[in-house]
Parts: sequence; structure tokens; C-alpha cells
Amino acid sequence: MPDSSRTTAEKIDFGACRAVKLTCVSEIGWSSNDTLMQDIAGSGGIAANQWHIPWREENARGSCSLLEVEDLDGSHRRLLIDSGWNRDYMRARFAATGVDRLLRTGKIEGVFLTHEHMDHLFGLQAVLELKPDVSIYIPSTFTDDACHFIAGIEFPDAHASNAAPHQGELIRLETGRVHVLMPGLAAVGFDLPIMLGIEGEQSLYVRVEDKGLVAVTGCGHHSVDRIMAFARDHLVDGTDFYGLYGGLHLAPFGPLAPATEAIVRDMSKYRLKRIACNHCTGLPAVRLMIDLGYPVVRGSGRDGSISDLYVGNGDSVTFG
Repeated sequence: MPDSSRTTAEKIDFGACRAVKLTCVSEIGWSSNDTLMQDIAGSGGIAANQWHIPWREENARGSCSLLEVEDLDGSHRRLLIDSGWNRDYMRARFAATGVDRLLRTGKIEGVFLTHEHMDHLFGLQAVLELKPDVSIYIPSTFTDDACHFIAGIEFPDAHASNAAPHQGELIRLETGRVHVLMPGLAAVGFDLPIMLGIEGEQSLYVRVEDKGLVAVTGCGHHSVDRIMAFARDHLVDGTDFYGLYGGLHLAPFGPLAPATEAIVRDMSKYRLKRIACNHCTGLPAVRLMIDLGYPVVRGSGRDGSISDLYVGNGDSVTFG
């Protein structure tokens, strides 16, 4: 998959597609918030380095989605977004959603790693066992530790192991630029500090013909406002938003703080037609969106998902 990188001095037209389908392979980053926070606190708090925290593997799950773009000519192309955390759990989720077959047969042409956090990266072996030469897209903010992990180096302190070294192309996407991955699909990286010694996260923008833009996030640490502002300033038709998919990092660990509630209420200004949020968005934030009448896409609540109020494990949503 070529990367046509563009500067953002002028507003960029990256084409359009007929539709985009997103399937939530897993949105459950971990099983217990309490256990996760105990692991973090025991290593010094959120300033600790994730590669040296002795994570309890039985608590690990993982975040991962399958993106399928339908081109204007009717052909289909696929990316896997993130690779989850617990390898056995991800193997089961890949089997349940058919991702294992798509990887084996080369029908997934790349893995787009949004950021370096353990619940989005540490399960990579489950991907590479099936397709070791798959192309991997990472933000330029990835640390040497993350790159070594992809290459097959173990981090025993963090119980992070990849026994299937990557054999394909590792493509580092510079932050602040528009990288056109295919017609109608572009990647943009945002440089910002996030917890556990990690920096930077990249998102995807999809332009659906006659519908508008869809933003696709992993955790959305960089905020909905920043995602929308970048589109407004740097993309053609950048204020014409149709939808939003993925984690929004609003209430991942508990109740909504007043400042976060204000952020949710302020989202009304974007006039989104469909919101398919999950993962670290947090159930309190989703409930508030529903109470405010936002167009939240509901899910089935199956396969271990916490609620049917949002798109969860095994659920799909199509924009277009």
C-alpha cells in the first residue's frame, strides 16, 4: 500500500470512496479497571514506563478493529487497526470475526498501529503468526522499545513477548502530515504526551462520497476537538463531517468529571450524523451522548462487551 505523504500548507483532497465498514474485533482493553490501576500504582503511577510495569496477563484483553474500504469501482481493501494485548484472547477474537482467514490469505494489506499503549500493541504476535510480512504503519513518535518489540525482542518485565518477528515493511508516518494510504483514506499523526511514557497517536480520515468525512480513532488521546480542527484547517471539505468511530478517551476509568461532561456537550457543534464510539470512551460518556440525543450507533452487547449501548465486540458499522 503506497503512502503518498503531503504537507499541510494547502488543503488536501485525498479522494473519496463509496463506503467504509468497521468491525470491532475487540474494544475491551482490560478486564478490571481496579487491577489495571493497581499495576500502574505499584510501578510509580501514570509517569511509569509501560515497558517496565509487571502487567498481570490475566487482566489483559485488547483493542482492535477491521477497516474495509469500498472503492468507487466496487473493489474492497482492508486494514487492521491495532493488534490488542493478550495474545490468546486476540487469537480467539480473530477466529470469531474471520480476521484470521483474511490475514492468512493476504486480504488485509496492512496493520495501522494508532499508538504504543500495551492494549493496542502487545498482542502483535497473534497477527504476525498469521501474516509475518504484513505491512505495519506506525507514527514517527514510536519509541525504540516499540520498534524492537515489533522486530521480536521480548520485554519480560512487562510480560510483553513477540515470538513472530515482523518480516514486512515497517512504515513510519511523520506526525503533522497527511499520508494518503488509498483513495478516500488518509492518516494523520498527532504529537502529544500520553500516559505511561508514551507519546503520539495517529488517526484515520475517510471521505465517503456524497456523505462527508469519517474520523477513525484508536483511543483519541488527542481529543475530538483536535481531530476536527486538523480536518478543518488542512483537508478539503474539512468541516463536512459524517461520522466518528473508535475510542474517545472520555471516561475510561470511571464517572464523568465536570470538564469531561462539558466536552461531551460541546460535541453537538460538529453535527455528526453517526457516532460509533467504544473502548476508552467510557459508558458514562456514551450514556450522556444518548441522553443529549446524539446519533450513537448501538451494539449487540455480545462476546464480553460491557453494554449494548455502543458498537462492541463482533459488531460492525458501515458509513456510506
